[in-house]
Amino acid sequence: MNFETKVGFSQTDKIFVHGYDLVEDLIGTITLADMAFLGAKHRKPTESESKMLNAIMVSICEHGFTPSSVSTRLTYLGAPEAAQAAVAAGLLGAGTVYLGAMEQVAEMLENGIRQHGADKNATELARLILDDRTEKGMQLPGFGHPIHRPVDPRTGKLFEIAKELGFYKKNSETLEEISRQFNERKGKPITLNAVGAIGAILADMEFDHRVMRSFAVAARAVGLVAHIVEEIESGRKDSVGQQLFDFIEDNTKYTAEPIGNR
Repeated sequence: MNFETKVGFSQTDKIFVHGYDLVEDLIGTITLADMAFLGAKHRKPTESESKMLNAIMVSICEHGFTPSSVSTRLTYLGAPEAAQAAVAAGLLGAGTVYLGAMEQVAEMLENGIRQHGADKNATELARLILDDRTEKGMQLPGFGHPIHRPVDPRTGKLFEIAKELGFYKKNSETLEEISRQFNERKGKPITLNAVGAIGAILADMEFDHRVMRSFAVAARAVGLVAHIVEEIESGRKDSVGQQLFDFIEDNTKYTAEPIGNR
């Protein structure tokens, strides 16, 4: 069988990644986020694209104590010889609730613009998208946050950077208008969260919505390393993972009966 890939291949004294010489063209010249861009677009980013994607990935790298980071700490407690397993466990716990629905936001905007017409302004598009989702009983992705209420501090910063770099376009404008109209309809402020903003910005950067979560996962993997380091520095006995395990043990009631007594 003959398998082919354009992603990367090696020769005796050369390594090529997406057509670039890894040693001469990439190492020491681009960032890790730039490599993610390269993988998605098959080209190196412009300076503006690099700044925007780096800002996005930094903004969602760390979330504190979430199911994702707790999973990493507990897995490291049980398998300290396999840091990769601890990171993997954390990534398995990173979903739409604690990592974000950026791809759903981008898809919602993409479908809305295609269905209702790119010629319509943001105000009209926002109204039509909201009406459509309300009629179908669909939730609105990208809104709400368990802590940041009524404003997610990252959202404004990301849109500010997008405007400076030229990536605040139809999708971002429409999402902010959706936010304004949604709050008006609800009669109270509902947080437009950072991942909602990210979905719109990445759409304005012309990324396929199906790969957007990949950037979040890559950023989260970096953030989870810090949780492992903190477990190491605390020592096993005083680690968060051990404390969580002890708490669960102390507060668990075992009610199972021997099979023979049933």
